[in-house]
Amino acid sequence: MADVIKNQMTKEGFEELQNELAERKTTKMAEISAKLEEAKAQGDLSENSEYDEAKAEQSANAERIAAIEAILKNAEVVDDSELTTEKVALGSIVTLQNTVTKEEFKYKLVGESEVDFKKRKISENSPVGRAISGQKKGKTVSVSAPTGVIKYKITKIEK
Repeated sequence: MADVIKNQMTKEGFEELQNELAERKTTKMAEISAKLEEAKAQGDLSENSEYDEAKAEQSANAERIAAIEAILKNAEVVDDSELTTEKVALGSIVTLQNTVTKEEFKYKLVGESEVDFKKRKISENSPVGRAISGQKKGKTVSVSAPTGVIKYKITKIEK
């Protein structure tokens, strides 16, 4: 039997997924059921686009519920009380400075299932995440990118 691979994640990410799961199982399911009932009330289902859309939405919701449940089942929540500002770890908020352009970027290092580029949450398994994991403030790291190697200096580590 294969070993179950644990999905490391922050407490914040774990709680967000739990909340999304609860929302999808209650509110979202009720909304979809109401849409299905409304579409059924219109009569002939064979050419009813509202019914087809509601069924597709129901299917997508069920798939997302199953995905979240799988993630949570194998989740290993990292204890953020052990985070320090000495070394980059899962849950750290890191400010990086491009050594050439001097442009600064601020990211939170998170587990694979928590990635959200809009919120500047990057995976510990991404090229940048792998480069900065375990490193200290002041260290310069190299990241391979399609445009070539980019060097970043770690200027700040926060909890």
